[in-house]
Amino acid sequence: MRLVWKSLDKMRCFRKRSTIPFLGFLITCLLFLNLYIEDGYVLEEDKRQLRETSMHPSNSERYVHTFRELTNFSGTINVTYRYLAGTPLPRKKYLTIGLSSVKRKRGNYLMETIKSIFDQSSYEELKEIVVVVHLADFDLAWCENLVQDISRKFAHHIIAGHLLVIHAPEEYYPSLDGLKRNYDDPEDRVRFRSKQNVDYAFLLNFCTNLSDFYMMLEDDVLCSRNFLTSLKKVVTSREGSYWVMLEFSKLGYIGKLYHSRDLPRLAHFLLMFYQEMPCDWLLIHFRGLLAQKDVIRFKPSLFQHMGYYSSYKGAENKLKDDDFEEDSIDIPDNPPASLYTNINVFENYDATKAYSSVDEYFWGKPPSTGDFFVIVFNKSTKISKIKILTGTDDRQNDILHHGALEVGEKLVGTKRGRQCSSYITLGEFKNGNIDVQDVDHKIAFAIECVRIVVTASQKEWLIIRSISLWTTQPPSQ
Repeated sequence: MRLVWKSLDKMRCFRKRSTIPFLGFLITCLLFLNLYIEDGYVLEEDKRQLRETSMHPSNSERYVHTFRELTNFSGTINVTYRYLAGTPLPRKKYLTIGLSSVKRKRGNYLMETIKSIFDQSSYEELKEIVVVVHLADFDLAWCENLVQDISRKFAHHIIAGHLLVIHAPEEYYPSLDGLKRNYDDPEDRVRFRSKQNVDYAFLLNFCTNLSDFYMMLEDDVLCSRNFLTSLKKVVTSREGSYWVMLEFSKLGYIGKLYHSRDLPRLAHFLLMFYQEMPCDWLLIHFRGLLAQKDVIRFKPSLFQHMGYYSSYKGAENKLKDDDFEEDSIDIPDNPPASLYTNINVFENYDATKAYSSVDEYFWGKPPSTGDFFVIVFNKSTKISKIKILTGTDDRQNDILHHGALEVGEKLVGTKRGRQCSSYITLGEFKNGNIDVQDVDHKIAFAIECVRIVVTASQKEWLIIRSISLWTTQPPSQ
């Protein structure tokens, strides 16, 4: 707040010449304050912490001084990294996988994590991946010994540009002494998590221009087979929709996917609030401030926590993700599409929630004969398999009791948007579900619509739990 008012004082000198820039600056400041202090995403506890922050000027002023030196607020953070192994290739990749690692009192899982990433990726997938390891411990002897092991074990990946190992020197870190003890955490715990925030900030900052997307992992993780292929299917299915963070694990910092263009802001954000709270909490706030209110998490999980001992004091950490599947290659493609239905939707259980791997569903009031639920693809496509499930374990009667599955072509514009003018029936629902194989052998044309039609009215409400489509080739251009 003090920085805002100092800036406003300077602006007063130019108000006669630059009224519009002044108003724009003021609105931006007010919007930011409104987002962070008044927005529904921020808990009352956080508001209390903000009030407490104003009561600790020494910590705030120390941070502001450091932050001014490190950033220009518009680009990357000014840090000179040490390259311990490998150098970035000029060609931008599809995905950067970032790992930050420090010396543990008990156990070390970094080598196994790197091995799992490479072993579970095909030759073609490796062409689109770069793994960046930030050895973030201040013990340089430990860093040198570990990088020697990494270089021996993964020499061919380093040479091929699949693996980089870096280190951010201690001199670039803000003070880690006298930090605020939020949540009554012990001093050493606060120091550990505050440094961890800076470790990740420097890692994100380094990775900004290496790829289109960035995946955050921990250094004690196992990967599912061909996880990149599964991840790309999900990203493709989200084309045209806004997202900040996609989650491929429900644990900690594991499996969090970002657009690389957001990394500078996220790095600045972690630095700005490095002493306030743990990194995973800050990631939630960052997502909310960029207007993604809800968690977007996909199942099955693509990554699993394997470490037994935590990097903090070597404490036991037996957390496991029970949604993890090592062989998750059968994730549906679900090409980008628009969804329409004339079934009365209950609350916010809208049509789009049935058409993703997110653990959500469509829920509508009792449908009548002739009601429909239609998927209109952005581009026509060849489909090999369609699987639709209705009802849930706790609402087993909310199924589609009588319905048909159709596929269509010949899009036309209507008052309700684009619709297909010609349909062919693929089959009938049985016990609320339908699974049609070899669709591409049964249908000669490229499909533009998939439609669920209610063939008899029912008294029960309708839950469409999931709509899964597999394609035989990329959608036509």
